[in-house]
Amino acid sequence: AQQIDRVARRIIEEAGFGERFIHRTGHGIGLEVHEPPYLVEGNDWRLEPGTTFSVEPGIYLEGEFGVRIEDIVAVTADGVERLNRSTRELQVVG
Repeated sequence: AQQIDRVARRIIEEAGFGERFIHRTGHGIGLEVHEPPYLVEGNDWRLEPGTTFSVEPGIYLEGEFGVRIEDIVAVTADGVERLNRSTRELQVVG
């Protein structure tokens, strides 16, 4: 689980927003909306087939705005499958 967190943090740090990434990268989803395994440094839980979790890195610019894109994924025997199919295009509201 911590490997996913490390990759997300590296990408965000390389983009210059490392100090703005103040939340864990994700969490398990099962009987509860937020449950283990938590995708965070120090959690060496191995993600096995059947595990379902969120990947939701966020960047928060104090006094301006924040953004978090959340994907729900399931671990399969062949890798992972993204379960949500939301658009990645910018949606302007208002």
